[in-house]
Amino acid sequence: MSEIERKRSARTRKLARIPLGIAGRAAVGYGKKLAGGDKGEINAQLSAKAADQLFAVLGELKGGAMKFGQALSVMEAAIPDEFAEPYRDALTKLQAEAPPMPTKTVHRVLDQQLGTKWRERFKSFDDTPTASASIGQVHRAVWSDGRDVAVKVQYPGADEALKADLKTLGRFANLMASVMPGTDVKPVLAELNARMEEELDYRIEANNQRAFAKVLDGDPDFAVPKVVASAPKVVVTEWMTGTPLSKVIKHGTVEERNRAGRLFALFAFSSPARVGLLHCDPHPGNFMLLDDGRLGVIDFGACAPMPNGLPPALGRMVRLASEERFDELIDLLQNNNFVLAGKTVTDREIDEYLRPFTDPIKSESFHFTRSWLQKVAGTAADFNSSQFKTARSLNLPPEYLMIFRVLLGGVGIGAQLDAEAEYMKILAEWLPGFNEPEDDDDDRARVLP
Repeated sequence: MSEIERKRSARTRKLARIPLGIAGRAAVGYGKKLAGGDKGEINAQLSAKAADQLFAVLGELKGGAMKFGQALSVMEAAIPDEFAEPYRDALTKLQAEAPPMPTKTVHRVLDQQLGTKWRERFKSFDDTPTASASIGQVHRAVWSDGRDVAVKVQYPGADEALKADLKTLGRFANLMASVMPGTDVKPVLAELNARMEEELDYRIEANNQRAFAKVLDGDPDFAVPKVVASAPKVVVTEWMTGTPLSKVIKHGTVEERNRAGRLFALFAFSSPARVGLLHCDPHPGNFMLLDDGRLGVIDFGACAPMPNGLPPALGRMVRLASEERFDELIDLLQNNNFVLAGKTVTDREIDEYLRPFTDPIKSESFHFTRSWLQKVAGTAADFNSSQFKTARSLNLPPEYLMIFRVLLGGVGIGAQLDAEAEYMKILAEWLPGFNEPEDDDDDRARVLP
């Protein structure tokens, strides 16, 4: 490809190929089954072809299309096994791979963002990208002072593409759900829309990263590269070497997977209190295990300001749910606008609906597995299940949207890692309201818009 496709009509046609292609292949497969073909083999072939198309289309288009695929990749562990493997591989590719933009385009962006003498700021610059993602790609270079650095360059036209894709994907939401059985894509799209402008300005990302790097400098558990330079469409940070979380998921030892799962949860729950920010892009492409055992974190484009930490009401909700104090929990949910006006929910419905969050803290240690997640997510996607009916009565207030995105992402990554850790201990230490006496005056989220 020469440039990111900017025309909305062209991008819409390409995105439409995914659901239409799935429907066409399903019809062909049905015909083959009627003709006596092996059902399992035919289904496997259909899934593999659909997954290849998924990566090809979303990776080629980049923009919102690819960011949508990256967001879905977090929850691939919830896909039933009969569909999972082809999509697992395709979505993993979307975490760090996509067709790169031409060298001349990269140089043009650097001319515009760092000045036409940008080469003087580097001792060397590798024109071949080390990673290509949704709205930008990363190049390795050596800064003028000798430091190894990562240079993230935004694709020209990424802003137009992102906006066009999210609008198109919203129209295709129901059909797109067939690509990822058991996954509700609408909340994913709502979140991407909400954070769009922030992710397009790399100066915001650089400031977020500076805040994390300052607080976590020298931390025994986490590493964040320092920012070297930034502009609206380019950000330069120190280079960090580690094993990507996607490789830990596939090839890591039990010890490595457990450590990664524990550190991911600790990072998510402790950051708001320590940094005043919540890292809101929890897919494996943004995390790595360093040789010294620390969890490396990159890509701070999506962060939610939380100067007072996580809202205490969230901790109380989790505690009440885990202790099955449903009358108090339902009152708290209603007080915080989680239940739609005129709707009611039963104890059993709430209990089943919140299992992805409460199961991990009903014992000192919890083992996240794909089979467990498929069980709790599969019933939630069943139109006849109590979880599905409960979801239609509940509302996710805007101030909690990113929080629940991160929580769900943590659940998905924990299951991908097959990790076991003392999650109860992490929540007890870092989730406000979890161990605190109730205070009705402090029951509402304290999150900046």
